Amino acid sequence: MVGKVYLVGAGPGDPGLMTLKGKGLLQCADVVVYDALVSDSILAMINPEAEKIHAGKRRGRHSLLQSETTQLLIAKAQNHAIVVRLKGGDPFMFGRGGEEMEDLIAAGVPVEVVPGVTSGIAAPAYAGIPLTHRHYSSSVTFVTGHEAAGKYRPEVNWQAIGQGSETIVIYMGIHNLGQIVGLLMAAGLSGQTPIALVRWGTRPDQEVLIATLETVMVRVESTEFTAPAIAVIGNIVNLHSILSD
Repeated sequence: MVGKVYLVGAGPGDPGLMTLKGKGLLQCADVVVYDALVSDSILAMINPEAEKIHAGKRRGRHSLLQSETTQLLIAKAQNHAIVVRLKGGDPFMFGRGGEEMEDLIAAGVPVEVVPGVTSGIAAPAYAGIPLTHRHYSSSVTFVTGHEAAGKYRPEVNWQAIGQGSETIVIYMGIHNLGQIVGLLMAAGLSGQTPIALVRWGTRPDQEVLIATLETVMVRVESTEFTAPAIAVIGNIVNLHSILSD
């Protein structure tokens, strides 16, 4: 009998944001293959008897290639009933969950996705930045800021995003932020447009940097602000000063 693989979203870090279904699977799992951004408090929920395998996925420090991770899941499902692939945030939001699910189905392995709270929503919320507001923004664009070598996706159309989005939420964009900001300003966004960077969102050590498109790179360099962080761009960022603790 082939076991079942569950693609489980761990949420952004705060253990209180882990879903009940996800927590239940961690407590009864035989094997858990987890990513680098999963918090220690979430890992503490894992069945003590389970085999725990770190799959990496941090910039420049990938411990397993994507293909190796998928093959590992397929192999573990041959001998274990419950295999959990534990991902930070949500598996289907820039988490490659769709790719892994395709490969598992092609290999004849039963698979189910368990959504998680994505950092692009949770991190701004914990920073007092609602992504929509009747007086500020009625639309949100979620986009990746990470363009890998040998892209498996089309290049992001920053021109269209800059011209058509009221609120822009960028995942994995810190390393390319200078280029992204330049492209958005070239698309017509004012240099005075507010931007917020939220590092380690929802965790006790969460950091928030508020700037404008014109000043953000100077602020990043002067404060030595580093990834992982979510970027939020748009007038909605002005609510941070009112709604944050």
